[in-house]
Amino acid sequence: MNALNKLFQVAAVQMVSAASIDKNLARAEQLIADAVHQGAALVALPEYFCFMGHRDADKLEFKEAPGHGIIQDFLAGQARKHGIWLVGGSLPLQTEEAARIYNSSFVMAPDGMPVGRYDKIHLFGFRKGEESYEESVSIKPGEPQPKVVQLPFGRVGLSICYDLRFPELYRAMGEVELIVVPSAFTYTTGSAHWEVLLRARAIENQCYVLAPAQGGRHENGRRTWGHSMLVDPWGEVAACLPEGEGVVLGEIDSARLDEVRLSLPALKHRTICITETNS
Repeated sequence: MNALNKLFQVAAVQMVSAASIDKNLARAEQLIADAVHQGAALVALPEYFCFMGHRDADKLEFKEAPGHGIIQDFLAGQARKHGIWLVGGSLPLQTEEAARIYNSSFVMAPDGMPVGRYDKIHLFGFRKGEESYEESVSIKPGEPQPKVVQLPFGRVGLSICYDLRFPELYRAMGEVELIVVPSAFTYTTGSAHWEVLLRARAIENQCYVLAPAQGGRHENGRRTWGHSMLVDPWGEVAACLPEGEGVVLGEIDSARLDEVRLSLPALKHRTICITETNS
């Protein structure tokens, strides 16, 4: 980060998405504009900001081909309109399998062009009492490798929701300035683990973590945890929105990154690097 970019304003958008794409895109447009009005140069949307259906399979109806579709057009248009970097939460992207999609996050540059795409690797599975989720039924995992994009303030690692529980993914990104985690954590798992996992990833990787989330009671009956937040490289929560729709704003501060990494150079002290081997 050069002297002109010592501070970079970022925002996490929190939503309570419904089963109507038109309604969700209209609300996302309002919240993006609100973030930009407050000075954000990078805005990140939550997982499935565009659609939260009544059944897992509902999203298959709205899957898009890479580079084509109303959701991708919306993201490109919003980035271009406001001249911002836009992390598009996630959207359903077609695969070669008719019954499964990729859960994909796009990064759009200020000119509206895509500069990065990440397909969710780890698929959520959870059963407790009457609460049950199995993402692998309708989602195909992406290739098991990290995805990092270069932005004006530094390197940004991409991930989605359940990935947060797998620290090896973030270690494999190398040294990054920011990790983005668009999510729709359930109320049950979020209340138990969300904040501690986000803070752990920030501390381990000595970087900022920006986590836009779904946060409230959805029309399909599902309740998501919310608590969209920005965590700094020391693991301190810089900003947080517990529940409901809105915007969390904060700064990527190069001086803060340097301070943490110089005072405790843990990234340079690593002695074990895990690599996959064939046996």
